[in-house]
Amino acid sequence: MTDSSAAVQVVPVTDLREFFRDALQGAMGHQHLKVDDHTEHYVVNLLTLFSRAETLHEDAPTRAGHRPLAQMLADANEASSAEARCRALQRLGDVSLFFAGFFAGSFARKLIDIDYHIAMGGRAYGTLAGTVNRGPRRVLGQVFCELAEKFQPLVDALNEIAETSYRHSDRDILRLYEIWLKTDSRRARGLLEGLGVTPTRTGGSLLAH
Repeated sequence: MTDSSAAVQVVPVTDLREFFRDALQGAMGHQHLKVDDHTEHYVVNLLTLFSRAETLHEDAPTRAGHRPLAQMLADANEASSAEARCRALQRLGDVSLFFAGFFAGSFARKLIDIDYHIAMGGRAYGTLAGTVNRGPRRVLGQVFCELAEKFQPLVDALNEIAETSYRHSDRDILRLYEIWLKTDSRRARGLLEGLGVTPTRTGGSLLAH
């Protein structure tokens, strides 16, 4: 067992929603990120909902993963009504945010990486914001607008929640550098610097210090 997989004490959680609320607030505090209360409530509800695998994978053919993002976008574009299109876009944004936040490490060496999820999710929320910005759903439109504008920082916050019990080691340097190059993640840069490395885009190099 490596130091990055050292045993940690498992703490039982009686209220999952409350756990995610506290964890999100703590992570956003560390990332110096502020969002509206309605946006925070939306993300907490999203994390609580997707903690159930059957909900996260409900539209996947095999339940072994989620429906490809490109197919979700096609569903939205081909929707038979405005309401169905909004549902499809919301699903695309939600799934993109969750997977980019909690499974950033698993995208390594795959054709579809974290930057793709960030781009697809941010655009989906942005489109929704322009669609539901009037009438009784105006507040939800404001939530989608903030999710679109702060998608990357929110991914960083969810990354922190996902890695609460994980200690980064030298093995993670290249992956963290790759994430920083693709997303300009402030958190990835901070972790690299904590490992003694200053990332630079000049020549695509890493500088040890």
